[in-house]
Amino acid sequence: MAGNTLESVFAGLRRFPDVEAPNLQAWDATDKLLLETAAGLLAPDSRVAVVGDRYGALTLGALAAGGVRHVQVHQDLITGERALRNNAAALGVDAGFEQLPLGPALFDGASVVLLQLPKTLAELEEVADAVARYAAPHTVLVAGGRIKHMSLGMNGVLLRHFSDVQPQLARQKSRVLIARDPRPVTGPPPFPVADRNDELDLTVCARGAVFAGTKLDIGTRFLLRYLPDMPSAGTVVDLGCGTGILAAMYAGSHPESNVTATDQSAAAVDSARATAEANGLAGRIAVLQDDAMSSLPDSSAGLILLNPPFHLGASVHAGAGIKMFEAAGRVLEPGGELWTVYNSHLQYLPALERYVGPTRVAGRNAKFTVAVSTGRARPQ
Repeated sequence: MAGNTLESVFAGLRRFPDVEAPNLQAWDATDKLLLETAAGLLAPDSRVAVVGDRYGALTLGALAAGGVRHVQVHQDLITGERALRNNAAALGVDAGFEQLPLGPALFDGASVVLLQLPKTLAELEEVADAVARYAAPHTVLVAGGRIKHMSLGMNGVLLRHFSDVQPQLARQKSRVLIARDPRPVTGPPPFPVADRNDELDLTVCARGAVFAGTKLDIGTRFLLRYLPDMPSAGTVVDLGCGTGILAAMYAGSHPESNVTATDQSAAAVDSARATAEANGLAGRIAVLQDDAMSSLPDSSAGLILLNPPFHLGASVHAGAGIKMFEAAGRVLEPGGELWTVYNSHLQYLPALERYVGPTRVAGRNAKFTVAVSTGRARPQ
């Protein structure tokens, strides 16, 4: 593996099992810039931690071009974890990396940390705190991103946790920040955070990477207007659960139901679990990290609640929603209902009809549509 070039590694990468399309790539210029910037810091015996490796470019690139023997990697999305394993197998790599949660084991003894900069400052805060808290005192953090998604606020976050932060020259619309000398850490880790939402009479908990943090996003707020209209069901799934607000609100009003909150994001399922515990619902809500309910049986849910994303990473793409509709059509029992809220401009009604079943509009406002799809009988 160490004899390969970055180009040969990148050429073999796929996004699968994540959505694949001609305009979606498994690596970007930031991956290459990060690895080339860190090359002088890497040696065969380097302790390397990688955070935010979307499909394995950083991990497999470090093993190939950096000559590193072992990489510890954290990927928030289960699709990223599976893609890394798939890509490693395709390249003939059967050892050399370990997939770990964001925590002490990931950064234990790490002298170099490679980071694809996250979308939010909250997620960067959690990662930077963890590096300073758990990595070696002399560790160097090499963090990169696409310039259009970077902000000066990122430098400020890193400076709270490192004494020295140096922006590097940009290349191919990407830039790297190098942070050295972690500051001493005191007190407990800053995440998850918990806030009381008086509008919902609910305590919402969130890790740094979860969408909307502890706030109630406007799509979920609109869907919750229809909570009294939703049917009672024995088995209910909050698909793409985020912080678990939908699961908690449904479970609170339907004590007879078994509710599963599921998401592909580790940060989301941790947040949903914490939200359930904070509201005395831990025994009523099962939390599952999964890729579009792939581990749930066919025709096993009477009700599915869904607020699908319309971004795949930094790209606006309808594929994530379509994948969830296909999954809902499989998991929904005949006659069961899928309640979906979505940005109206996406015009999802034909897809819902195709993949799930007969669909009606329950409500619409200036931005969102709430649709109700009834599961059809599956061929025997």
